[in-house]
Amino acid sequence: MIIAILLGIPIAFALILAAMAIMVHMNMLDDQIVALNLISGIQNFSLMAIPFFMLAGEFMTAGGLSKKIVDLAAAFVGHLRGGVGYVTIIAAVLFASLSGSAVADAAALAAIMVPMMTACGYRKEQAAGLVAGGSVIGPIIPPSIPFIMFGVASGVSITKLFMAGIFPGLMLAAALTVVWWWQSRKQEGAVLPKKTWPERWKVLRESFWALLLPVLIIGGLRLGWFTPTEAAIVAAAYAWFVGTFIYRNIKLRTLYQCLVSAAKSTSTVMFLIAGSMVLAYMLTLANIPLQIADMLGPLVDNQLLLMLAINALVLIIGTTMDLTPIVLIMTPVLFPIIKMAGIDPIYFGVVFIINCCIGLLTPPVGTVLNVVAGVSRMKFGQTVKGVLPFLAAEFVVLVLFILFPQLVTVPAGWLTE
Repeated sequence: MIIAILLGIPIAFALILAAMAIMVHMNMLDDQIVALNLISGIQNFSLMAIPFFMLAGEFMTAGGLSKKIVDLAAAFVGHLRGGVGYVTIIAAVLFASLSGSAVADAAALAAIMVPMMTACGYRKEQAAGLVAGGSVIGPIIPPSIPFIMFGVASGVSITKLFMAGIFPGLMLAAALTVVWWWQSRKQEGAVLPKKTWPERWKVLRESFWALLLPVLIIGGLRLGWFTPTEAAIVAAAYAWFVGTFIYRNIKLRTLYQCLVSAAKSTSTVMFLIAGSMVLAYMLTLANIPLQIADMLGPLVDNQLLLMLAINALVLIIGTTMDLTPIVLIMTPVLFPIIKMAGIDPIYFGVVFIINCCIGLLTPPVGTVLNVVAGVSRMKFGQTVKGVLPFLAAEFVVLVLFILFPQLVTVPAGWLTE
């Protein structure tokens, strides 16, 4: 699989080729196995949430909801020293509660915040690094497309995963805030004009409809009003309605563009899922999860050492592979092992996805880094240099979650009772 990826073969095809290699090894090469698993792999109701969350993200960007959120953050903290950086972090948290995709958040934030930060006198690589670091909060705070994929692959409650991701996502934001405060305390970057309270109330009123969306999604999930899939449909319908009839930015032409863009993004993700399901089926048939469990057998009785070993493995894989294939390939392999060790599956899911998100910031692949560099029109190496302090902070938070599982499990318990 790695050889295929290095040769430039699309990841979905590389997954299928890897599955076929196992078939050849087991003397059972059969195109029907490939076809059946490609189809059955995406015949899951929970996966219907993905296209609708993708569509909701498109509607939010086109409808002006994203811009309203940035304006709101700027109105309250933009006048502070380093204020535009705090605006970026707050916007990243609010975007995370709307889209569920790190790549979507990275594109939207980079387009808005990098020019704003450079106009205020901050280095472009510093601005891009903060945007990239903030973007990976997107898949942690609900809604989260990676949590949906993990839940489908493992059978864990997606709603519980969503609720368990809220506090860890806020901790990542707090870590970025500390690093930015340290960086900006001696810099004389320009600040945004301080808004009066009447001006702030006006911006808050204008942003009300955008802020209501995360409340609707998280509140509806917490109260059991709808499932994650139904929440995605509600989010898309709500974002379209607000963008069309309240902010009046979505016209008929814009609607068509949003539908096409969401369809393209969805088809890419769904084909990856289908390809990974073929490989997951062959991995199970070849008994590979049990073989890996035997290798990790000495660590099963020590949850801390097992979590450290698994996360070290995922960190290494994350430098060469994107988030989606890691989740889809490694979940069926690792999940039986963590169940055998008695590790809370919700806790493991949150830590695992955070680790995969950190991989989005590590070269040579670094999908989020590539997106930010492309949108900001800067070299990939500059973005890598700018993100390093923020990447280090997020790595420290990950280690804290491994050493102290209660940081994840206790808040998750409060929100899922």
